[in-house]
Amino acid sequence: MSSAIPEPVTKLIEAFSALPGVGPKTASRLTYYLLRAPDALSLNLAEALTNLKAQTKLCSVCFNITVDDPCPICSDTKRDAKTIAVVEEPLDVLALERTGAYQGVYHVLHGAISPVNGVGPDNLKIKELVQRVASGNVEEVIIATNPGMEGDATAMYIQRELQPYSVKLTRLARGLPMGGDLEYVDSVTVLRALQGRTSI
Repeated sequence: MSSAIPEPVTKLIEAFSALPGVGPKTASRLTYYLLRAPDALSLNLAEALTNLKAQTKLCSVCFNITVDDPCPICSDTKRDAKTIAVVEEPLDVLALERTGAYQGVYHVLHGAISPVNGVGPDNLKIKELVQRVASGNVEEVIIATNPGMEGDATAMYIQRELQPYSVKLTRLARGLPMGGDLEYVDSVTVLRALQGRTSI
Protein backbone atom coordinates (compact mmCIF):
# COMPACT_ATOMS: atom_id res chain seq x y z
CA MET A 1 0.00 0.00 0.00
CA SER A 2 1.00 3.58 -0.51
CA SER A 3 3.01 5.35 2.18
CA ALA A 4 0.39 8.13 1.93
CA ILE A 5 -2.04 5.85 3.79
CA PRO A 6 -1.52 5.69 7.57
CA GLU A 7 -0.55 2.28 8.94
CA PRO A 8 -3.76 1.75 11.04
CA VAL A 9 -5.83 2.35 7.89
CA THR A 10 -3.68 -0.05 5.87
CA LYS A 11 -3.93 -2.73 8.56
CA LEU A 12 -7.73 -2.53 8.67
CA ILE A 13 -7.97 -2.67 4.86
CA GLU A 14 -5.76 -5.78 4.91
CA ALA A 15 -7.87 -7.31 7.69
CA PHE A 16 -11.11 -6.73 5.76
CA SER A 17 -9.47 -8.07 2.55
CA ALA A 18 -8.72 -11.35 4.32
CA LEU A 19 -12.47 -11.99 4.73
CA PRO A 20 -14.16 -14.22 2.11
CA GLY A 21 -15.88 -12.27 -0.64
CA VAL A 22 -14.26 -8.95 0.33
CA GLY A 23 -11.90 -7.56 -2.30
CA PRO A 24 -9.49 -4.64 -1.91
CA LYS A 25 -12.04 -2.04 -3.09
CA THR A 26 -14.75 -3.20 -0.69
CA ALA A 27 -12.19 -3.40 2.12
CA SER A 28 -11.13 0.19 1.41
CA ARG A 29 -14.76 1.40 1.31
CA LEU A 30 -15.53 -0.28 4.64
CA THR A 31 -12.41 1.17 6.26
CA TYR A 32 -13.05 4.73 5.08
CA TYR A 33 -16.71 4.41 6.06
CA LEU A 34 -15.65 3.50 9.61
CA LEU A 35 -13.27 6.47 9.69
CA ARG A 36 -16.16 8.85 8.98
CA ALA A 37 -18.73 7.02 11.11
CA PRO A 38 -19.49 7.98 14.72
CA ASP A 39 -17.06 6.51 17.26
CA ALA A 40 -19.87 4.42 18.78
CA LEU A 41 -20.23 2.38 15.57
CA SER A 42 -16.53 1.45 15.48
CA LEU A 43 -16.51 0.66 19.21
CA ASN A 44 -19.63 -1.53 18.85
CA LEU A 45 -18.02 -3.39 15.95
CA ALA A 46 -14.79 -3.94 17.91
CA GLU A 47 -16.73 -5.16 20.96
CA ALA A 48 -18.88 -7.50 18.83
CA LEU A 49 -15.75 -9.02 17.26
CA THR A 50 -14.11 -9.49 20.66
CA ASN A 51 -17.26 -11.11 22.09
CA LEU A 52 -17.62 -13.34 19.03
CA LYS A 53 -14.36 -15.10 19.82
CA ALA A 54 -14.60 -14.89 23.61
CA GLN A 55 -18.19 -16.06 24.10
CA THR A 56 -18.78 -18.66 21.39
CA LYS A 57 -17.63 -22.26 21.17
CA LEU A 58 -18.49 -25.46 19.35
CA CYS A 59 -21.19 -27.70 20.76
CA SER A 60 -19.54 -30.88 22.07
CA VAL A 61 -22.35 -32.97 20.51
CA CYS A 62 -23.12 -31.50 17.06
CA PHE A 63 -20.24 -29.01 16.60
CA ASN A 64 -22.57 -26.13 15.77
CA ILE A 65 -21.55 -22.70 17.05
CA THR A 66 -23.07 -22.00 20.46
CA VAL A 67 -22.78 -20.03 23.66
CA ASP A 68 -23.99 -22.90 25.88
CA ASP A 69 -22.75 -26.47 25.67
CA PRO A 70 -24.61 -28.52 24.60
CA CYS A 71 -26.31 -26.14 22.18
CA PRO A 72 -30.05 -25.32 22.44
CA ILE A 73 -30.93 -27.75 19.63
CA CYS A 74 -29.05 -30.70 21.16
CA SER A 75 -30.49 -30.01 24.61
CA ASP A 76 -34.08 -29.62 23.35
CA THR A 77 -35.92 -32.77 24.48
CA LYS A 78 -38.68 -32.13 21.90
CA ARG A 79 -36.23 -32.69 19.02
CA ASP A 80 -35.89 -36.15 17.46
CA ALA A 81 -32.36 -37.14 18.55
CA LYS A 82 -32.58 -40.34 16.48
CA THR A 83 -32.44 -38.34 13.22
CA ILE A 84 -29.24 -36.44 12.36
CA ALA A 85 -28.88 -34.04 9.45
CA VAL A 86 -25.22 -33.79 8.43
CA VAL A 87 -24.35 -30.33 7.09
CA GLU A 88 -21.13 -28.69 5.96
CA GLU A 89 -21.34 -25.37 7.82
CA PRO A 90 -23.26 -23.70 10.68
CA LEU A 91 -25.07 -21.52 8.12
CA ASP A 92 -26.59 -24.70 6.67
CA VAL A 93 -28.23 -25.35 10.06
CA LEU A 94 -29.91 -21.95 9.80
CA ALA A 95 -31.15 -22.76 6.29
CA LEU A 96 -32.80 -25.99 7.46
CA GLU A 97 -34.17 -24.38 10.63
CA ARG A 98 -35.83 -21.61 8.57
CA THR A 99 -38.06 -24.20 6.91
CA GLY A 100 -39.61 -25.10 10.28
CA ALA A 101 -40.10 -28.63 8.91
CA TYR A 102 -37.06 -30.43 10.32
CA GLN A 103 -37.32 -31.55 13.94
CA GLY A 104 -34.22 -33.74 14.22
CA VAL A 105 -30.72 -32.76 15.34
CA TYR A 106 -27.59 -31.82 13.40
CA HIS A 107 -23.96 -32.66 12.88
CA VAL A 108 -21.77 -29.87 11.46
CA LEU A 109 -18.72 -31.06 9.53
CA HIS A 110 -17.08 -27.62 9.21
CA GLY A 111 -16.29 -28.06 5.54
CA ALA A 112 -16.24 -30.63 2.77
CA ILE A 113 -13.59 -32.97 1.42
CA SER A 114 -11.51 -30.98 -1.04
CA PRO A 115 -8.07 -32.36 -1.94
CA VAL A 116 -7.39 -29.25 -4.05
CA ASN A 117 -7.72 -27.08 -0.94
CA GLY A 118 -5.91 -29.57 1.29
CA VAL A 119 -9.06 -30.63 3.17
CA GLY A 120 -9.27 -34.34 3.86
CA PRO A 121 -11.66 -36.41 5.99
CA ASP A 122 -9.43 -35.95 9.05
CA ASN A 123 -9.91 -32.17 8.84
CA LEU A 124 -13.68 -32.57 9.24
CA LYS A 125 -15.89 -33.82 12.08
CA ILE A 126 -16.55 -37.18 10.37
CA LYS A 127 -14.99 -39.39 13.07
CA GLU A 128 -17.25 -37.71 15.62
CA LEU A 129 -20.28 -38.47 13.42
CA VAL A 130 -19.30 -42.14 13.23
CA GLN A 131 -18.98 -42.19 17.04
CA ARG A 132 -22.48 -40.72 17.40
CA VAL A 133 -23.92 -43.38 15.07
CA ALA A 134 -21.91 -46.15 16.75
CA SER A 135 -23.60 -45.31 20.06
CA GLY A 136 -26.68 -47.07 18.66
CA ASN A 137 -29.18 -44.29 19.37
CA VAL A 138 -29.39 -43.05 15.76
CA GLU A 139 -31.97 -44.39 13.28
CA GLU A 140 -31.48 -42.07 10.29
CA VAL A 141 -28.65 -39.92 8.97
CA ILE A 142 -29.69 -37.33 6.41
CA ILE A 143 -26.68 -36.29 4.36
CA ALA A 144 -27.32 -32.62 3.58
CA THR A 145 -23.98 -31.68 2.04
CA ASN A 146 -24.01 -29.13 -0.77
CA PRO A 147 -24.53 -30.36 -4.34
CA GLY A 148 -21.27 -30.40 -6.27
CA MET A 149 -18.06 -32.39 -6.44
CA GLU A 150 -16.89 -31.63 -2.90
CA GLY A 151 -20.30 -32.22 -1.32
CA ASP A 152 -20.77 -35.44 -3.30
CA ALA A 153 -17.29 -36.71 -2.35
CA THR A 154 -18.02 -35.97 1.30
CA ALA A 155 -21.40 -37.73 1.08
CA MET A 156 -19.83 -40.83 -0.49
CA TYR A 157 -17.12 -40.93 2.16
CA ILE A 158 -19.69 -40.65 4.97
CA GLN A 159 -21.80 -43.36 3.34
CA ARG A 160 -18.78 -45.70 3.25
CA GLU A 161 -17.88 -44.93 6.88
CA LEU A 162 -21.43 -45.58 8.11
CA GLN A 163 -21.98 -48.78 6.10
CA PRO A 164 -21.14 -51.12 9.02
CA TYR A 165 -23.92 -49.62 11.15
CA SER A 166 -27.62 -50.40 10.88
CA VAL A 167 -28.70 -46.85 10.22
CA LYS A 168 -30.92 -45.51 7.46
CA LEU A 169 -28.93 -43.20 5.14
CA THR A 170 -30.75 -40.60 3.07
CA ARG A 171 -29.69 -37.61 0.98
CA LEU A 172 -31.51 -34.33 0.39
CA ALA A 173 -33.39 -34.36 -2.92
CA ARG A 174 -32.05 -32.15 -5.70
CA GLY A 175 -33.78 -30.70 -8.68
CA LEU A 176 -35.51 -27.68 -10.11
CA PRO A 177 -36.03 -24.57 -7.97
CA MET A 178 -39.59 -23.34 -7.44
CA GLY A 179 -40.44 -20.60 -9.93
CA GLY A 180 -37.47 -21.47 -12.16
CA ASP A 181 -37.83 -21.87 -15.91
CA LEU A 182 -36.62 -25.19 -17.32
CA GLU A 183 -34.84 -23.48 -20.23
CA TYR A 184 -32.52 -21.57 -17.87
CA VAL A 185 -31.55 -24.51 -15.64
CA ASP A 186 -28.17 -26.21 -16.15
CA SER A 187 -28.11 -29.77 -17.52
CA VAL A 188 -26.82 -31.37 -14.29
CA THR A 189 -29.75 -29.94 -12.31
CA VAL A 190 -32.22 -31.12 -14.99
CA LEU A 191 -30.64 -34.60 -14.89
CA ARG A 192 -30.92 -34.75 -11.09
CA ALA A 193 -34.54 -33.57 -11.30
CA LEU A 194 -35.30 -36.35 -13.79
CA GLN A 195 -33.59 -38.98 -11.63
CA GLY A 196 -35.41 -37.77 -8.49
CA ARG A 197 -38.87 -37.50 -10.04
CA THR A 198 -41.86 -38.57 -7.94
CA SER A 199 -45.33 -39.93 -8.71
CA ILE A 200 -48.26 -37.51 -8.87
